[in-house]
Amino acid sequence: QVQLVESGGGLVQPGGSRLLSCRASGTVFSMSAMGWYRQAPGKQRELVAQINRDGSADYADSVKGRFTISRDDNWRAAYLQMSSLKPEDTAVYYCKLEQVGNNYWGQGTQVTVSS
Repeated sequence: QVQLVESGGGLVQPGGSRLLSCRASGTVFSMSAMGWYRQAPGKQRELVAQINRDGSADYADSVKGRFTISRDDNWRAAYLQMSSLKPEDTAVYYCKLEQVGNNYWGQGTQVTVSS
């Protein structure tokens, strides 16, 4: 079993930055994939960014150039550095870990971009 805990959410002004963290506990394999998703009110959950097993990263078009995903060398933590935040980035952000065909989700952390 894997448990994921996100942190770092909060209120930020437009144009500001925020760092989200996701820490994994339990049995985590080194070749797992981790990603960040978000869900805004009334909308479906969408992929924001993910780090693949080969270390490459993918981003949603809406966050390219503004967000950066990274993870620890021990594969037990992932981060989402968000910059130039916009009101439309407001959402609950979820961390996901995929390994051995299973998907694990955190409880989410709220990010609100507002002046």
